[in-house]
Amino acid sequence: MNQRLQAIALEYGPNTTPVVVAKGDNAVAAMIVEEARRQGIYVSEDPQLLALLSRLNVDDEIPPELYTTVAVILSWVYWLKGMRPGDEKKPEVSPDQAS
Repeated sequence: MNQRLQAIALEYGPNTTPVVVAKGDNAVAAMIVEEARRQGIYVSEDPQLLALLSRLNVDDEIPPELYTTVAVILSWVYWLKGMRPGDEKKPEVSPDQAS
């Protein structure tokens, strides 16, 4: 029996609270994960978090009871990218402007 593949994408940058921006099963889930990896976006493989997030619809903000769980993952992502919270909201500076 094949296990169903599921994926949920969150966006945080411009939002005050992370928002579900994509979700899908099987082929759609594979495309979400492939695109995330192609763009260098961290992919968490946490079945318990997936079960909680799968209750949400696209465009839903995560509920307060998931703030801590998602914050732990976001802090790990910031660390992996060498960023600090708020860096994602700063305008990007091109190399010729960085002097």
